[in-house]
Amino acid sequence: MAEALISVLLEQLSSITYEYMRAKVRLILDVEKDVAEFTSNLKAIQAVLKDAEKRQVKEAVVQDWLDKLKQVSYEMDNVLDEWNTESLKQQVEKQENEGENTLVNKGKKVRFFIPSPCKCFGFGQGVFVHHAIAMKIKELNSRLTSIAEERQRYRFQSTTISGIEQPERPKSSSLVDVSKVFGREDEKRTLISMLLGKSSGNEKLGPLVICIIGMGGIGKTTLAQLAFNNEVVKAHFQNRKWVCVSDPFDVIKIAEAIIDKDHAPTSDELDGFMQSVSESVEGKRFLLVLDDVWTEDDTKWEPLRLALMSGAEGSRILVTTRNKAVARMMGATTQIIHLEKLSDQHCFSLFYHLAFLNREKDKSDLFEAIGKEIVKKCKGSPLAAKTLGSLMWNKKTTKEWCAVLESEMWDLEEVEKKVFQPLLLSYYDLASEIKRCLLFCACFPQDYRFYKDTLIELWMSQNYFTSKRNKEKRTIGQDYFDNLVTRCFFQDFELDDKGNIKSCKMHDIVHEFVKFLARNESLIIEADGANRSTELSTDKVCHLSLVSVEGRISVPISFHKCTNLRTLTTYNSGITTIGGDLVLQLKCLRTLNLSDSEVHELPKEIGELLHLRYIDLSHNNSLEELPDAMCNLFNLETLHIEYCGSLTKLPKAMGKLINLKHLYVAGCRRLEYLPKGIGRIRGLRILDTYTVVCGGGDDDGNEILRLGDLAIFDQLQGKIVIRDLGKVIDASEAQKAQLEKKKHLLDLVLDFELGEDSEEERRRKSDVEVLNALQPHQNLEYLEISDYAGTTVSPKWLMSLHHLRFLTLDGCHNCESLPPLGRLQSLEVLEIVGMRVEKVGIDFLGIEETQTSPVTAFPKLEKLSLLTKGWKEWEGVRGCMQLMQEDCQVAIMPHLSDLRIESESLKQLPDFLQNRPHLDLTWIPIDRERKSVEKRAVLWAICAHARNIRAARLFVEGGITQAENATS
Repeated sequence: MAEALISVLLEQLSSITYEYMRAKVRLILDVEKDVAEFTSNLKAIQAVLKDAEKRQVKEAVVQDWLDKLKQVSYEMDNVLDEWNTESLKQQVEKQENEGENTLVNKGKKVRFFIPSPCKCFGFGQGVFVHHAIAMKIKELNSRLTSIAEERQRYRFQSTTISGIEQPERPKSSSLVDVSKVFGREDEKRTLISMLLGKSSGNEKLGPLVICIIGMGGIGKTTLAQLAFNNEVVKAHFQNRKWVCVSDPFDVIKIAEAIIDKDHAPTSDELDGFMQSVSESVEGKRFLLVLDDVWTEDDTKWEPLRLALMSGAEGSRILVTTRNKAVARMMGATTQIIHLEKLSDQHCFSLFYHLAFLNREKDKSDLFEAIGKEIVKKCKGSPLAAKTLGSLMWNKKTTKEWCAVLESEMWDLEEVEKKVFQPLLLSYYDLASEIKRCLLFCACFPQDYRFYKDTLIELWMSQNYFTSKRNKEKRTIGQDYFDNLVTRCFFQDFELDDKGNIKSCKMHDIVHEFVKFLARNESLIIEADGANRSTELSTDKVCHLSLVSVEGRISVPISFHKCTNLRTLTTYNSGITTIGGDLVLQLKCLRTLNLSDSEVHELPKEIGELLHLRYIDLSHNNSLEELPDAMCNLFNLETLHIEYCGSLTKLPKAMGKLINLKHLYVAGCRRLEYLPKGIGRIRGLRILDTYTVVCGGGDDDGNEILRLGDLAIFDQLQGKIVIRDLGKVIDASEAQKAQLEKKKHLLDLVLDFELGEDSEEERRRKSDVEVLNALQPHQNLEYLEISDYAGTTVSPKWLMSLHHLRFLTLDGCHNCESLPPLGRLQSLEVLEIVGMRVEKVGIDFLGIEETQTSPVTAFPKLEKLSLLTKGWKEWEGVRGCMQLMQEDCQVAIMPHLSDLRIESESLKQLPDFLQNRPHLDLTWIPIDRERKSVEKRAVLWAICAHARNIRAARLFVEGGITQAENATS
C-alpha cells in the first residue's frame, strides 16, 4: 500500500517541480531544493518497499517504520493538495471577476499552478498561503530524511536485487485422504461428468480445458484430487499426470512432469522438451491436472498447448486457479466450476472430525455447542474449518474454547499462519495501486453489499488512481474492480439489465483478512463505543466507520487525535446533527458519507474541508438545503443527494465546483430545478436526473431551451426529465433543446401536463408538434411519454430508436391506436397505461397483411403490460397469414415471459399467445361490480390458454382469488 501511495506522491512532486521551474518563481523559501530532496528520499525508500511490506506481517518494528512512512506521505499528499487548491481558488476567483462566460476545466487535467507573486497575487493572501505550504514541505522533508536513514538498520532487500525471498507457495500432490473430505458431492459429480463427457467438437484446438476457480483455501485442489483418484476416471484415461504449477509458470518443469521415460528430450532447448511432450501423449487419451496456475501470459502456455494436441480424442486438461483471466487465457469457456463456500453442516463435520478426534464422548458433547459457534467464524471456508479444528484439539477446557470464540480471527496465530497465508499470496500478486483499493474495503461492515460505481467513486476520492495516457479515472477504477473480481476477492454478484456487475459482496474470511492488513488505518466502531476516547485516540486511523450511531455527532474527546482522518462513514445510523466543531477537527477529510440518516442541515464549516472529494447525503429526508459554503469545495468530485425528499434548492454558486464529475439528484421530488451554473462545469460526466420544468425555474428561468444551451449534455451520461410539456405550444421552442445531439443520453422522460389555460383541441395539435420536435439521439435506451394529448403516440423519430430497450406510454388518454412497436428490434420491456385503444391489431406488431419476407415482431420483448380499460379486442394473425406467401415465416414475441393485462372487456388472448406453457400471466379486471360466474369462467379460460394456471394471478372483486384447488 505504501508503494502505491509513494507512486502517487512522486507523480505529484514531478508535476509541481515542472510548474515551479517553468514559472521561474522563487518564493521566500527554496521549495525547489526541498521538493528535490523529498523526491530523492522517496525513490530510495521505494526500492525497498516490496520487501518491507512482506516483512511487516511478522515484524512489528517494520510495520512501525512503514506506519511512519505512510504518515509523512499522507501529510505531504495533503500539503500538495493545499498547494493545488490555492491555485484552483485563484482560477475560480478570476472566472468570477471576468464573468460567467469564462469557462474553466475544459476537460483537461488541472496541473499544479504556481502563480507569480507580482502578476497573480500581488503581495496578497496567495503569497502567504504558498509561504506556509513551503514551510510544511521543509518540515516534512526533514522527517522523511530521518525515515530514509532509519531504513538502513532493517537491511531491506532492494527490488533491483534478484532473488528477493518470495512467500512460500505450498506444493500439492494427487494424493487425498477421502475420510477427511466433507461435502463437495455435487461439484464432484459435475466435474467427473465434464471429464468423462463427449468431446465438444473443438479437438482441433487441443484437449478440452476444464477450470476450477475459487479464492485461496476454498478447496480447489481437494476437488481436483477427488476427481483425479476416482476409479471411473482412472479407468477412462490411459495416461494421468498431476503437476503443481504455482508461480512462476515454468514450462520446462511442467514438461518434465509429463514426459515419460521412453521419450526423454535430446537437448535442453524448449523445442526438444515440447517434442518429447508431444510424443509422450501421442494417440493416448490423457488427463493432465495443472494445479495452482497463476500466469495470464498466453505466450507461456501456447508451446505446451500445441505439444498436447497430439493426444487422442477425449483428452482433458484440468486447471485450478484463483484467477478467471487464467481460465480465459487457457481456453476454458463454459467448462468452468466456480467453487463456493461449504455449507455450515459440512464445515462443522470437518471441524468436528479434527477437534474431537479421540476425545471422550461426554467431553465432545460439552464442547459441541461452543464448537458450532466457532465454526460460524469459518464462513464456509474448509481451510478455516481445518485450521480451527486442529487448534481446538489441544484446548481442554471450556474457558479456552470460549476464548477462541470471542477472539478476532487475526488474533489467532494459527489462523494468521494457515488461513491468511493463501490470501497473502493472492494479495502479493496484485499491483501496488490495486492493493490500496482492496484494503480500503476494510472500512465497510461485514457482509456489506458493494455497489461497483459507488466503490470506484470512493477510490477516486482517495486519489488511488495515477494518470495513465489520459485515461479517465473512472475507467481506471473499472479496470481495478475487474481485476479484484477476476482474482475472487468479490462474490455474490448482482447484475444490471445489461448483464454487467452492479454490486457484490466480499467473503467474510477475505474481509477479516483485509481488516487484518489494514488494522492500523481502518476502524469500525459500533454504537456502544462511539464516544469512548480510548478507541479513537490515535493519529494512525485514516478511515473511520460508525455503525448504528444515533443523535448528534460532535467532538467527543476520542476525536482529538484523529488529525489524519480521510474517511468518515456512518451505517444504519439515525444521526440528526453533525457539529461544526467536529468538522473543524477533520481538516484532512476526503470522504464524508452520512447517507440514510436524519441530518437536518450541514454546518457552514463544511466549506473549510478543502481536501473533500466525496459527499454522500442520500436518503436524508430531513435535509432541506445545502450551505452556500459547500461551493468552496473546489476539489469535490462526487455529490450524492438522491432521495432527499425535503430538499428544495441547491446553492446558486455551484458553478464554482469546477472538479465535480458525478452529481446524483434522482428522487429529490421537491427539487424543481438545478442552478444554471451547473452548465459551466465542463468536467461533469454523470448527472443521474436533470429535470426541466417548462415555465418554471430559478430567477433567470429554467425552460426547455436551456437544454440546448447546456453543452455539458453533449457528453453527459444520465437522465433528462422534461415536465409540464403541455404548457409548451411552440414546437420551435422545444426544438431548441437539441436532444438529437446528446448521444450519451440514455434515459428520457417527456411529461405532457395539461396547461391550465390550454384549449383541448389546440393542445392536441401542439402536443403532436412538440413531441416531433423533441427527437432524441438514436442511442436512447429508456423512453417514457406521459399525459400526451395526441390521438396516436407515433412521433416521426420513434422507429429510428434502434437501441431502445424500455418504453412506457402512460396516461395518453386520447390515443386511439398504437404505433408499430413490434419493429423496435431492441425493445425488452413495454408498458402501456391508460389509453382509449379498443382494438389492438397486427399493425401493432409491425406486420403487413401482404408480408412477403420472414419477420419477427418484438424479437427481444420479455415483459409486456397493457393496462387500458376500454380495450375490447386483441387481433390474432391467423387470418392475415392466409394472405401471405407460404414460405413467409412469422415469429411473434419469441422471448415473452411476463404478460400483464388490465381490461374490463377483453375476452381472449390472440392466437400467437395461446398454448405458451412458460408465460406468466397476470389478469386485472377493472370492473369490480360484475361478479357473475360467467366472467370468472372467461378469466379462467384465458389462463388456460396460457397453460400456466399456477402462475396466473387473478385480481377479482378487489382482492386476490386463488386457484380454488385448481380443479374447478
